[in-house]
Amino acid sequence: MSKIVEVGSLKTGSWITIDGEPCQIVEIAHSKPGKHGSAKARIVAIGLFDGVKRTIVSPTSDKIEVPIIEKRTGQVIAMLPSSIQLMDLETYETFETDMPEDEELKKKVIQGATVEYWRVYGRTKIMRVRSE
Repeated sequence: MSKIVEVGSLKTGSWITIDGEPCQIVEIAHSKPGKHGSAKARIVAIGLFDGVKRTIVSPTSDKIEVPIIEKRTGQVIAMLPSSIQLMDLETYETFETDMPEDEELKKKVIQGATVEYWRVYGRTKIMRVRSE
C-alpha cells in the first residue's frame, strides 16, 4: 500500500519508494527554478530491506509514491537456521521473516521474545525487541 505526494513536500527522515524499494530519505537538496525549467529536488535515500543508497533528481512539482508502513508486534515462535518464525499478536497469524542483519538486534532476538516488526509491500523486517 502506498500514497502519492508531491516531491516538494518531502522532508529528511520521511519515506519514499525508489525502484519498488521503500527508502528513508537522508538528504534533500532543492535548486531554484531557472530560466528554462522548474525547481528540482535531489533526494538521497537508503533502502529499508537492502540498505542500498539511491539518488533521484525530480522536479518539485512531480508526484512520488510514499509507502504506508504497518508497525506491528509479534512473538518469536521458532529460531530457524536462516530465518525466524513470528506470530502476530493481534491476528495470531504465523509467518517467517529474515534474520536481522544488525548484530546487536540479532543477539536480543530469542525464542519467546516480543518484537516490533514493520510490514511494507508484503515484506517484513524486525526493527527492535520489546521484551525478552
